[in-house]
Amino acid sequence: MTSLFDLTGKVALITGGSRGLGLEIALAFADAGADVIVASRKIENCETAAQRISAMGRRGLALAVHAGKWNEIERLVEQSYSHFNRLDILVNNAGMSPAMPSHQVSEDLFDKVIGLNFKGPFRLAALVAERMAAAEGGSIINISSGASWKPMPEVVPYAGAKAALNAMTISLAQEYAPKVRVNAIAAGPFLTDISKAWSEEQRSRSPNAAGRPGRPEEIVTSALYLASPASSYVSGTIVRCDGGLRG
Repeated sequence: MTSLFDLTGKVALITGGSRGLGLEIALAFADAGADVIVASRKIENCETAAQRISAMGRRGLALAVHAGKWNEIERLVEQSYSHFNRLDILVNNAGMSPAMPSHQVSEDLFDKVIGLNFKGPFRLAALVAERMAAAEGGSIINISSGASWKPMPEVVPYAGAKAALNAMTISLAQEYAPKVRVNAIAAGPFLTDISKAWSEEQRSRSPNAAGRPGRPEEIVTSALYLASPASSYVSGTIVRCDGGLRG
């Protein structure tokens, strides 16, 4: 059964891949045999992650990108294909979720949240899907959130962007089928860097069936499943990885 999760010979691109959930996914993909492109705004962090991947015997590439700006996204795609000549897996993981009362959200902040969580992922997924469909196919994984379906105060722009990401996932799965599979992971609360700002209560307990936030490594199996041949008949699906988050 382990062969189902074998990514040997595959090339994966992960935005926001230098820390948190993105880094865990990058390292898991490398451990499964994939070469991995780590992209985020801070190139130093990407280089550190790429070095860890190289130390595992895989090819790691660090690329700087603002995942909400289309001109930088287009350059990222060109650089990725120029270096590896292919992409088999794309993980749209970069995002931001500032919490504040809705009446205090500025137009600039609204645009930044929508840009990074929906506008950018749309452009990147569309460009990569087109190339995948013209080649051997591939898998695109969009990292969504429980906020996309569960009412949560003070994160309305973020929740709206993630709901749009879910709709995009289903639509692109139809548009670029059958060679390209597009799915999303609706992540619940995870103990990543953002959780450092949480209270001790929030870090130890969550309103889900598990009763706690997730550990970053607990998203790995969902990502491996959607990236690998194990999910060859799964597309246009939103997989919840949230410990049983209650509505």
